[in-house]
Amino acid sequence: MLDLHAHSTASDGCYSPADLVRKAAAAGLSVLALTDHDTCGGLLEAQEEALRQGITFVPGIEINISWPTGEFHLLGLALKTLSPSLRDIIAFLEEGRARRNEAMVEKLRENGVEISIEELRNAFDTNELGRPHFAAMLVQKGYVKTRQLAFDRYFAKGRPCFVDKAGADLSAAVAAIRDSGGIPVQAHPLSMFVSWGKIPDKIAEVQAAGVMGLEAWHPGARISEAERLEELAHSRGMLVTGGSDFHGEKVRSDRRLGFSSGGLKLKDAFFSEELLPRVKELRGSEDLTFRP
Repeated sequence: MLDLHAHSTASDGCYSPADLVRKAAAAGLSVLALTDHDTCGGLLEAQEEALRQGITFVPGIEINISWPTGEFHLLGLALKTLSPSLRDIIAFLEEGRARRNEAMVEKLRENGVEISIEELRNAFDTNELGRPHFAAMLVQKGYVKTRQLAFDRYFAKGRPCFVDKAGADLSAAVAAIRDSGGIPVQAHPLSMFVSWGKIPDKIAEVQAAGVMGLEAWHPGARISEAERLEELAHSRGMLVTGGSDFHGEKVRSDRRLGFSSGGLKLKDAFFSEELLPRVKELRGSEDLTFRP
């Protein structure tokens, strides 16, 4: 089994990077990518544990991109290093996240919820505070019963405490991933929220910006949709990847490491026989080690 999209406490996941790798090993995975949001902070810890567990580790990141419809996330897979250009993008997004968090605190207070950045930092072992941590804190403080209710009531788009995220420029993010020796792949393309009739043109636009692959297989896509995305990617000569977008059972209990669209298992043979040779070719190296 494989999984090329998973998160740790370095961003908004529930497991530390090492614990995530141990969980993947226990679940029978032989290939795992760590793709935390806008950070490479967990890669070395995960990489070291993957070596101990005998798992092929794919160093990655998931970058929020400025996009006019829905949301656009860009995976950087098989990173060799953390280039100056990628450092700059991460710093820009970190500053934007800090401003967003402060704005959400103010909006929450205006809506009768007492919360502070300090107590969030004390409660969660991460440098990448975001909406999932706010939601968890609201559960802890008794304002809502579940994290999902926190999103529904406060943090979803159109709700009173929603604040837009800062997004990187697509072309700049693609260049930064390539500068770092990685491969840019569009995560969960359906999150752009465009009709199927417009998706081919949008993917052509994305590919023209330098994106080299599509995450066709994602729990947010039905099996038939994943198959259509895979066919579209192949027709354009793009890589096809798949992942669970796992954050932990407390965040999304319906998502399991190694499983994707329709609950289907992601097969290691797909990575080893089809994807890995192209990844190594595009990366220019047989070695997948991340060296910051």
